[in-house]
Amino acid sequence: MTLAQFESLKVWHQRHRREQPLEKHAWDMVLTFWLAGCVGVAPALVVHAGWAEIVCFLLIFLPGTYVAVRRKLHRAGLVRCDWTAALRR
Repeated sequence: MTLAQFESLKVWHQRHRREQPLEKHAWDMVLTFWLAGCVGVAPALVVHAGWAEIVCFLLIFLPGTYVAVRRKLHRAGLVRCDWTAALRR
């Protein structure tokens, strides 16, 4: 994901937080785990915790993966993701 896409999603979630609070909370949770992955890589490398290194590495790709999965589910008609329109800007 690009920085512009991150910004577009942030703006969309802020504008629609009253109508769709679950979407905002889910996105905040994704970003929290992503940040934990980014910050946790260095300590995991220092203490030689192989499992933590793998988890942190995978968490770095969480936002893009989350968006891709939600887009696919939206196209299949399984969930409704109004925020996908914000990514096209």
